[in-house]
Amino acid sequence: MTPRTALGALHIGALMFGLTGVFGKLAAASPAVIVFGRAAFAVLALAVFARFAGHTRWQKLEAVDWRRLLLSGLLLAGHWVSFFIAVKVAGVAIATLGFASFPAFTVILEGLIFRERIRANEILLVVLVTVGLVLVTPDFDMASSATTGLLWAAGSGLLFALLSLTNRASSGRIAPVQAALYQNLVVALCLLPVAAPQLTEVRALDWLWIGLLGVFCTAVAHSLFVASLAVIKARTAAVVFALEPVYGITVAWLLFNENPTLRMLMGGALIIVAIVVSSRLSGGSSKKTVAAEAASH
Repeated sequence: MTPRTALGALHIGALMFGLTGVFGKLAAASPAVIVFGRAAFAVLALAVFARFAGHTRWQKLEAVDWRRLLLSGLLLAGHWVSFFIAVKVAGVAIATLGFASFPAFTVILEGLIFRERIRANEILLVVLVTVGLVLVTPDFDMASSATTGLLWAAGSGLLFALLSLTNRASSGRIAPVQAALYQNLVVALCLLPVAAPQLTEVRALDWLWIGLLGVFCTAVAHSLFVASLAVIKARTAAVVFALEPVYGITVAWLLFNENPTLRMLMGGALIIVAIVVSSRLSGGSSKKTVAAEAASH
């Protein structure tokens, strides 16, 4: 893979991640069913990828690895369910921008959990993301669907931040594809009891959207990110990763006529700029970190 094709693969992966909310809105099913189906299809696709990708090296897992994978799977399930609730309640744009707040949560959690000193650029990131979220919210009426959806989306970002920290702790030992497969398996098993009674009511068209969500927005997108990291710098990958809300909001605007207000666009721009600038100033994440985040998205 050349640098040019790797960069193209990164953008395709970011586009697929951005379509997550779009497919979630297209599927007329409950968030529990959507997440179960997404995880189940992702497990099948990742298993096929691992089977035919000869460079994938699987590690023999120890007890501590299984515990981390179980925890990360539970966090992933909560992250996805809360995100799709936000999509159903407030639409793709607000859900995607609310989730994009996760880097600010990551900075705060790293300082609290690991007692790491928070740098000036990280404080700036938290401030800009906070202001961006305030601008994204049309009003602060708790009865408003936009406010409720944004809170669910921010909760999804918080769970994703916890998930990213968990994945980083084990990313040195477990191959990203292996971790993603086991995490999705945990998600499917967790949601099965809730989703099972509703599965017979899911329309064939909805299974198509859920299947696309699991195969392309999860397995293929993750695989593209992992493959491109062999050529592209982690800093570049992190910046492209930040473009996901742009792709998602653009497609939602074209398909669902979700016209973002000027205030929402300003808030979204602040959040995206904060993520990109923070990535640049911090020297970029490691490739293992970026791969771990892609695996859990």
